[in-house]
Amino acid sequence: MSSNLALTPEPAAIVACTVSRDVQEFDLLIEDMESALGESWGDLTFEEAHAFLEQPEAQEMEFIAVAVDAEDEGDLVEVGTIIRTAKAAGISVILIADGLSPTLLHALLRDGADDFVPYPLPESALADAIARVRASTEAAIAAPPQAEPTGSARTQRGSGGRSGAEPVLFAVHGIAGGCGSTTFATNLAWELANISSDQPLDVCLIDLDLQFGTVATYLDLPRRGLIYEILADTQSMDEQAFRQSLLPFNEKMQVFTAPTDILPLDLIGPEDVEALIRLAKECFDVVVVDMPSTLVSWTETVLQESDIYFANVELELRSAQNVLRMIKALRSEHLPLEKIKWVLNRTPKKTDSTTKGRIKRLSESLGVEFGYMIPDGGQQVTDTNDHGVPLMEGAPKNPMRKEIHAMAEVLHAAAMGDADNQAKPKKRSFFGFG
Repeated sequence: MSSNLALTPEPAAIVACTVSRDVQEFDLLIEDMESALGESWGDLTFEEAHAFLEQPEAQEMEFIAVAVDAEDEGDLVEVGTIIRTAKAAGISVILIADGLSPTLLHALLRDGADDFVPYPLPESALADAIARVRASTEAAIAAPPQAEPTGSARTQRGSGGRSGAEPVLFAVHGIAGGCGSTTFATNLAWELANISSDQPLDVCLIDLDLQFGTVATYLDLPRRGLIYEILADTQSMDEQAFRQSLLPFNEKMQVFTAPTDILPLDLIGPEDVEALIRLAKECFDVVVVDMPSTLVSWTETVLQESDIYFANVELELRSAQNVLRMIKALRSEHLPLEKIKWVLNRTPKKTDSTTKGRIKRLSESLGVEFGYMIPDGGQQVTDTNDHGVPLMEGAPKNPMRKEIHAMAEVLHAAAMGDADNQAKPKKRSFFGFG
């Protein structure tokens, strides 16, 4: 006797689910989930997600897509707990965010989200994110476990620069707004990248002024949205991701630009900056960091990591007062003042006795020595900045360019360990140069 029951296929296994306050608020997410997974997905509220992730069957899930908007800001602690619970269960997390501030978004990424997609969802963005988390999971399963590198092995993890010398870090900090610190940093980095054809250096210029950084403007480079993603999750950044965030300038220097949007300076913390610097030094011979003029929680990190911390000042009362404040702040925190080289920028082209007297009185009253005095380059400096080229290319005979070139020669010699023109390498010493 034949059965009269119709044969029906078994329901598709659930491999993913959305987690949100109300998934109906994210209609584009519903459409993209259906397009990518058909019927192999479900949806959970925040409350349901807590209970589900503690059940054994949750471990069969490939990923969850956590969707939040501005109305969920009061529940982000709960959302962070959901992300951490999912990661502990081996479930990937894709974060879908609409209207969250960069600080809150950064906090959720730090909780362990594997990928981030803005809402409204760009075309194919969710499918691309799903492909990335699946590829990452497959790679983690296929790769044999490796011990964490330690000691000297850690410093060799990156591919390194061309010279083989120990990497160095130079930071540049404008003591007052408009002191020319970005111009100085950009031109110093470019001079170092071109200083020697026999002993070339791989140079990376990093703009850490997250709000008004202008390195990209001075080199006519585009700002990339990827920069924000890197800064928001530096602990997951590897060498490949770091290199992808860089832009080449004239094939001789790599640049990490400031973000496209104005971001809070506390978006990143000391551990984020330390991770960024570590990778940069593993990949390059010389790293030049353009700092914001504001002192932030990670200023100390850059200062401690720097071989030289250039502080740009001008011959004016505003700069003098800020130098005193800076020294007081560093001493109160017992930070290494000896790493700071004070650079007097825009000095008159012809220093007569009156000008020399002013400079001497300023130095004595502040208790600092100006390691370098950079001549005023005049209108040519503004013009080359506006045209997006360094002084070497746009005004090679400019007095400011000549002084920065001379400084780069000394720094290159110290970096290569041959400051005294000796054949055998020697331990470099930057603090007595000039």
